Amino acid sequence: MALIEFENVAHSYLRSPARMEDYALRPMNLAWQHGGAYALLGPSGSGKTTLLNIISGLLRPSAGRVLFDGRDVTDSSTVQRNIAQVFQFPVIYDTMTVFDNLAFPLRNRGVASAEVRSRVSEVAEMLELTDDLRRRASGLAADEKQKVSLGRGLVRSDVSAILFDEPLTVVDPYLKWRLRRKLKEIHKRYSVTLIYVTHDQGEALTFADRVVVMHDGSVLQEGTPQELFDTPTHRFVGYFIGSPGMNFLPCRLSADGAEVAGQFIPLAAALRSKAAQATGLEIGIRPEAIGLKGSGKGLAVEIGDVVNLGTRKVATCRLGEHEIKVVVPPEQPIPSERGVLEFNPAMTRLYADGRLVG
Repeated sequence: MALIEFENVAHSYLRSPARMEDYALRPMNLAWQHGGAYALLGPSGSGKTTLLNIISGLLRPSAGRVLFDGRDVTDSSTVQRNIAQVFQFPVIYDTMTVFDNLAFPLRNRGVASAEVRSRVSEVAEMLELTDDLRRRASGLAADEKQKVSLGRGLVRSDVSAILFDEPLTVVDPYLKWRLRRKLKEIHKRYSVTLIYVTHDQGEALTFADRVVVMHDGSVLQEGTPQELFDTPTHRFVGYFIGSPGMNFLPCRLSADGAEVAGQFIPLAAALRSKAAQATGLEIGIRPEAIGLKGSGKGLAVEIGDVVNLGTRKVATCRLGEHEIKVVVPPEQPIPSERGVLEFNPAMTRLYADGRLVG
């Protein structure tokens, strides 16, 4: 394992980038600690795979340095960095058996036969491949091949890190869930550094101890899943994480709080003071942090569609021109036309030009 660090790393696929928009990966400083489980989360084109390929050595950054345990490896190959990488689509040898595919990385490094058998058996058991060890890989289904590909990345015990680039794309949903659990078990058992690229927030938040949220080549926020959910520091993070995502309501400050469509939301005086000169102000609040009732104090809203998801209901409410999603327990009755919303003050955030205030 290794401490992996980026020092002012940036990358452009253009020969002579002239502006920040020319960079697929904009300047950043990041660190991945020994034995951590990380996810790189963001939509397609956000720079996740570019970042992963710079870590692995498949791509040299246009600027900055990559350090492994303080050693500059910017110009070092993947082999020299001792990295294992699992790609979006299976990379295995169809003419080999499952056993030989799993054994190949070990045999290639001169590992003793007894150790090869032991490691292959252990990984095959974890991934439920024991009964398939004698099968030729050419006869496997796509999701079975990807399990073998995962196994090839996991079979080595000496790697600095294992990198996963959307590894469950070809896997059916139930098997995805099982494999994520397996990866968590493997991480807990071996404390190997895992870095997992995905556009799926469910995969990222259930797999990783820390999540790096990316957009347009930039890192917007790094934190635990709970931190990203409770306190997104950027509007995009609040919108991208959560189902439904965070509600955002344009507002202006008043003596009592924030005004939205002629109604008022309480805000702490200290928060109002910090945003006194700010522009592009918005209230941000999670649908789970809003109470919905038939009458009383709060924001008067019109109630539209209600979707019953079994474990919860999602109500779409309107406040003037603004739409607000509210999550309520499945047993809670919902008024048919009009209602009142109560915002949890502890979960009410203020954003200025898309950035968290305070």
